[in-house]
Amino acid sequence: MADRYLDLELDDRREVLNLAANASGRPSYLLEKDLWVVWSLGTLFGSGLGSPLVFKGGTSLSKAHRAIRRFSEDVDLTYDIRELIPDVVRDFPDSLPPSRSQEKRWTKAVNNALITWIYETAIPLLERELQAVEPLGDVTIEGTNVLVRYEALHSGRGYGRPEVKLEFGGRATGEPSVKMPIACDVTDYVRDVEFPRAEPMVMKAERTFWEKATAAHVFCAQHRLRGEGFARHWFDLVRLDDAGIVQNALADRRLAKDVAAHKAMFFREKDSLGDWIDYLDAVTGGLRIVPEGTARMALSDDYVQMVEGNWLLDEAEPFEALMDACDAIEKRANLTK
Repeated sequence: MADRYLDLELDDRREVLNLAANASGRPSYLLEKDLWVVWSLGTLFGSGLGSPLVFKGGTSLSKAHRAIRRFSEDVDLTYDIRELIPDVVRDFPDSLPPSRSQEKRWTKAVNNALITWIYETAIPLLERELQAVEPLGDVTIEGTNVLVRYEALHSGRGYGRPEVKLEFGGRATGEPSVKMPIACDVTDYVRDVEFPRAEPMVMKAERTFWEKATAAHVFCAQHRLRGEGFARHWFDLVRLDDAGIVQNALADRRLAKDVAAHKAMFFREKDSLGDWIDYLDAVTGGLRIVPEGTARMALSDDYVQMVEGNWLLDEAEPFEALMDACDAIEKRANLTK
């Protein structure tokens, strides 16, 4: 019977990570962080409290769908709004507020209920389970984000901080989703040790495509980045196309319009001229994901920083080649209405 990694002494854990790092060519501190990402997911979804949660975002594309090969440190989780504020949502089959004024009421109700659940349910579970395997670790909360900190066996830099950020949201249903198995990356390189596993509900990659495509559309309309590493969205779009997921997403017009309606209600944005961005137009022939001018230059710089920061697990294509691939996606998307 294989030894459980989390039952090993610290020196033995360190040796396991070194073996995996030598075999994979990847930094040991990122392999260690990935292990705690999976542990966090396994802890949440292995308990009853995980039933209304859905795992989404770039980390889900990497860990569950295996459609992209880049490191993603944040774990995006949606608490089904129908379960979070049932008394508010039950009369609306599309789970959307009927008006802008109601959106504010819904958002306030979601935030209050989500923070209460995090403090009263999620934090106690994570603290209890973490202390059992990592006595020097701790769990803290920042708004609706939870930080799971562990004792680093290997030092890293930048996004290699010894913590896992769980970003909780509650303004969506998380559908469509499917249960998927998730394993630690070290599992591929060390066979005689049992590592954490998880089996969360995961948002389907087709919806994640539309989430990312509309985020890129907003950037093109506003001509501004949203923090470091934002170029990851364009990288992910191209990898999703390589995996055949974009083709399926473009064919699902209902899903595209659902994403547009959700963003128009909960995530309204203005363009560089001060006009409201039309998400429905973006998914019915007006998608823009290839920036121009200074916006393109800013995105290029961000992409270079992402590559030089070792976010990508494989050799990266040049930025202009990435933009050419995005241009092809944009053209195909706008032919499908």
